[in-house]
Amino acid sequence: MCAYFSNLWPEYRKRENSLENLIKLMTIQSYKNSPFYIKLPAVLISLIAIGYLAVLGKEVLSPLILATLFAILVLPLANFFERKLKMRRSAASFFSLITIIVCVGFVLYLLGAQLSKLVQDWPLFKEQVTNTFINLRHWISDKFNLDTQKQMTYVDNATSKLLSSGTAVLGTTVLSVSSIVLFLVFVMIYTFFLLFYRRLIVKFLVNVFKEENKLTVLEIIEQVQYIIRKYVAGLLLEMSIVASVCCITFWILGIKYAILLGLVVGIFNIIPYIGIFSALLLSSLITFATAAVATKVILVAVTIICVHLVDSNFLLPFIVGSKVRINALITLIGVIIGEMMWGISGMFFSIPVIAIMKIVFDRVEDLKPWGQLLGDEPDEKKPKPLKKQVKKAQTKKE
Repeated sequence: MCAYFSNLWPEYRKRENSLENLIKLMTIQSYKNSPFYIKLPAVLISLIAIGYLAVLGKEVLSPLILATLFAILVLPLANFFERKLKMRRSAASFFSLITIIVCVGFVLYLLGAQLSKLVQDWPLFKEQVTNTFINLRHWISDKFNLDTQKQMTYVDNATSKLLSSGTAVLGTTVLSVSSIVLFLVFVMIYTFFLLFYRRLIVKFLVNVFKEENKLTVLEIIEQVQYIIRKYVAGLLLEMSIVASVCCITFWILGIKYAILLGLVVGIFNIIPYIGIFSALLLSSLITFATAAVATKVILVAVTIICVHLVDSNFLLPFIVGSKVRINALITLIGVIIGEMMWGISGMFFSIPVIAIMKIVFDRVEDLKPWGQLLGDEPDEKKPKPLKKQVKKAQTKKE
């Protein structure tokens, strides 16, 4: 009897596996053949769920994404330590992390030194703002016949509200500084472990997919590493060039805190479209507060605008544009959505995330139209009619 059932067991398992495969195939085919009004809610619900989880997991995902960018950037250095210098993986990861800490620490030291000098000029800042306020008050009184006493009443009310919330503002500032320090600590820890366990992570990502898709997954991982590394390196090179040009130009023009303003412009320039306006406003305010001449404020504004025009038309396409081809509309939408979800950090991470999505979309057959939507299009003088292009593509398929 036992022998009889043991002979039937393989046949039973074979039929069970074939039934499972048939159910899976029917499920996939039924979804693909589903009408649009069924596919659309499924996609929207998935996007909402992913966005909601991303907002909830900001505290974990934000340092993890930055650590991933750092790890990809210094991966060739870690490989050099392992293969050429015969270091263990832990030592190679540690020394690669030290390189990142030295570079980030140098930038933070420059910013801190310049900000400490700016704090020393706080009395000058107060005096400049006070004089400007007095002149503005007289101008309003002359143009709009608004009594000076009424203006002072409005100002006193605003000042009292500001002072009443001063303790909360101070507490928020201290909390923000501590949060930034904690954020950087977690970024460095994540970077070390990503470098140390990189082979384990790649094996997991490959083995989690079916056998016929493993080669495609490995190709996507290699392409993501290559493009993101080139993109981040190009972005850092662009930031260094913009910051250096601004620092030298401000120094030649005799602008106070030339190094600080140049660093501000270089760092904010990383954020597409929005960053340059933030840098322009902040640099103009600092120059206005530390210089009594309005000409210097105009010179700073003109310098930033000229540098941005040269950067966006020549430097950015040459250094960064060849690495990640994402059209301007998707870039702007991505920056806005990133700011809505994660704030400033979301604005920084939006472009690398979109680039990774484009790489994945371009290599998955059903997602290739979305990859085309994210990509850029050449600026042609006389583009061919779209209808002819579609007919030509159909003819090739047939």
